[in-house]
Amino acid sequence: MSRLYLLRHAKAGWALPGVRDFDRPLDASGIADAELMGTAMRARDYVPDLTLCSNAKRARQTLEGLAGQTDTGRVLFFDTLYSADAAGYLDMIRGNGGAGSLLVIGHNPMTEDLAMAVSGDGDASSRATLNYGFPTSGLAVIRFDGPLAAAALGAGYLEAFLTPADL
Repeated sequence: MSRLYLLRHAKAGWALPGVRDFDRPLDASGIADAELMGTAMRARDYVPDLTLCSNAKRARQTLEGLAGQTDTGRVLFFDTLYSADAAGYLDMIRGNGGAGSLLVIGHNPMTEDLAMAVSGDGDASSRATLNYGFPTSGLAVIRFDGPLAAAALGAGYLEAFLTPADL
């Protein structure tokens, strides 16, 4: 059994003139939400063996907020998590699927699209919440019977979907 944690970066401020979207930082509520999600992950024993994190500033800052509250395992950074689509995310997960549990800190719509695509079944309440969208700092917890290297569309079970508003 393996577990995939899909986390959308925390809330970022609007880009100021001359600031690229890639370089937008978290705002104050985003920093607080990242720390809150780290605390929630630790309390639920959602501890990844490996974290794949977008190199975008807001994703890196989200990781910092989590890491101050819980263990994030070994961390790898990828520019492609900023621009890849859900299929690209799945390819990266499969390519790094030797870990028993994997956290991906990325962006929407990719996180939402991937969570919906790989979750063939799941907790009814979590599925209902996910159907309303994937807010910033949202965390989908998806279990697979086999290794993540073999993760396939519809093969996962959505165990939980947490948002800061639920905590």
